[in-house]
Amino acid sequence: MATQAVGNAATRIEKLRRQINEHDYNYYILAEPAISDEEYDLLVKELEKLEQENPELITPDSPTQRVGKDLTKEFPPVPHKIPMLSLSNTYKEEELLDFDRRVRDLLSSGEKVEYMVEPKIDGASVNLNYVNGYLKTAATRGDGFIGEDITANVRTIRSIPLKLKTAGGTKGKQKSSLYSLKDFEVRGEIFMKIDDFIKLNKERELRGERLFANPRNSAAGTLKMQDPKIVAKRPLNIFAYSIISLEEELESQYENLQLLKELGFNTNPLVTLCRNINEVLEACRKLEAKRNSLEYEIDGAVIKVNSIKQQKRLGSIAKSPRWATAFKFKAKQAYTRVRQIFWSVGRTGTITPIAMFDPVLLAGSTISRATLHNFDEIRRKDIREGDKVIIEKGGDVIPKVVAVVLSERPQNSRQPRPPEKCPVCGSSIFKPEGEVAYYCENTECSAQIKGRLAHFSYRGAMDIEGLGDAWISLFVEKGLLRTYADIYSLKDKRDELTDMERLGEKSVDNLLKSIEKSKSQPFSKVLFALGIRYVGSGAAKKLTDHFSSIDELMNAGEEEMSSIPEIGPSVSSSVKKFFSNKTNLKIIEQLKAHGLNFTSVKKKINENFFTNKTFVITGTLSGFSREEASERIISLGGKVTSSVSSKTDYLISGENAGSKLSKAQNLGVKILNEENFKNFLKESGSK
Repeated sequence: MATQAVGNAATRIEKLRRQINEHDYNYYILAEPAISDEEYDLLVKELEKLEQENPELITPDSPTQRVGKDLTKEFPPVPHKIPMLSLSNTYKEEELLDFDRRVRDLLSSGEKVEYMVEPKIDGASVNLNYVNGYLKTAATRGDGFIGEDITANVRTIRSIPLKLKTAGGTKGKQKSSLYSLKDFEVRGEIFMKIDDFIKLNKERELRGERLFANPRNSAAGTLKMQDPKIVAKRPLNIFAYSIISLEEELESQYENLQLLKELGFNTNPLVTLCRNINEVLEACRKLEAKRNSLEYEIDGAVIKVNSIKQQKRLGSIAKSPRWATAFKFKAKQAYTRVRQIFWSVGRTGTITPIAMFDPVLLAGSTISRATLHNFDEIRRKDIREGDKVIIEKGGDVIPKVVAVVLSERPQNSRQPRPPEKCPVCGSSIFKPEGEVAYYCENTECSAQIKGRLAHFSYRGAMDIEGLGDAWISLFVEKGLLRTYADIYSLKDKRDELTDMERLGEKSVDNLLKSIEKSKSQPFSKVLFALGIRYVGSGAAKKLTDHFSSIDELMNAGEEEMSSIPEIGPSVSSSVKKFFSNKTNLKIIEQLKAHGLNFTSVKKKINENFFTNKTFVITGTLSGFSREEASERIISLGGKVTSSVSSKTDYLISGENAGSKLSKAQNLGVKILNEENFKNFLKESGSK
């Protein structure tokens, strides 16, 4: 009887799974629900109950297993079997005609070329790996070659099948063997609908959380969350656009999309097959005309050569395919009125004009303010209080004033004047020669202090969750925070914190835990958090890859810093100036005492030709850019400087070498041509 009961349960469980998967497909892919939400919930609850009673019957592809039980502690790297290349951008129809000309020049004369035009979804790219019909892993695009594992989060998205639909038959020229592929990847774009995004931001605003800038940011941010249970509550969706297989391939991109649809994926219905470039232009115009009526954001069109064989013959250049391009639409615009222009003070003392608008909906979010950058910009565009203006989002992210509608300017309008003193602390201000910005002279200005602390706590820096602008402002006003080091002394003031209005014991404990956790941030994040002028997150990573400790960096000369690829004189000069300030040095010592990480673990490099040698590169190399050559040398333990001296071990000389070659010859420095350089790289194990 027990065996029969299990058998009956297994039959019912399998039937429920089929029903729920079918209803998911109808709801999330076809947008044609066949049953009510209540009826759907009853099916899910019955399945959950049966699986709880028969845990041995639970399988990974069950609809109940979409949400994992554990937090995702990290996102391990996932190599892509075939690189996820980025697309080159075009902005004018003339550039699309040039794209078509280049394609036809690379193919045989008179060869017919068809194109697919697809909406360019403003979302987050994803790579899904299916093995034997089941979702195995999901990864971000990353650098195009290696992404990050986001499988636990992607499994929660109901428009992504955990198990592929079995095809009832082939259509047209479809290859039946493709239905039985054992291992392939599906590429797609994960997005959030505009209405869902607005609803999410309203909920975050009510909870006092930071708002997302646009639907793309909300989708990308959600995919990198550490708790799949939270991700499951976010309304994410996907449009799949390609199957990548090393076993078999389709004949065309059109068939690719048809097969994806048959396998159970959501594909965009607005794709168009075009016989020539003129039809492509027309398809792009129609797509742009529909842009504002769509329920999701698109920022352009993707144009692909339809034939897969032609795609392979056209190949790729650098990180972009020759057979595809993106046609970017003009940024969305809106009209509003400037109600006030006021001045804001940033963490470096920069005084920036801000325009306050009548709130207006633009590209998925309500805009009520925008930076005017500097006083010269106000003069150039002649922006005044009371003006009706045209605004847009640069890159659909940062709002900006495009132009003033002069015909609707109020008669009594006046040009704004630059500030005469700091609008926050009342201190003197100055405008350095050759710069457009005004600066507050007082480094103890509360606005600067708050700005520095906010930057330090920022997610991309020390990532102190809970220490947002509101709490920073309160703590500064209460005298609890003035420097970065003060953050790590808050644990000694727990009672004082819990007595504050709106700060309960749980909130304080969570904040203190987050502060303690931040001590594990890597050296590059800590360096970025210090807020050194011109040292962004990328420059901080470059510097900490080169220098193994803060002490080594402090003792380095500007020339050595400038020799690092992408680290120029502005950065190196700013770093030296920062470390020459006694107050900054004192704070660094205090942060060291609190246990922050000011060292980086150097990857062990086997002894090779480049180890501990100093190189200078001159002329043009055909095989790499100068930056790429420098990075190769540094990765093998060598150093690259910008000028030849008696300490230079080798000069790498490319075509059109200049005075550095003559100087090296006069000093007796050894010369390597590009062929020698490549041979030494190969011998040293550099790929």
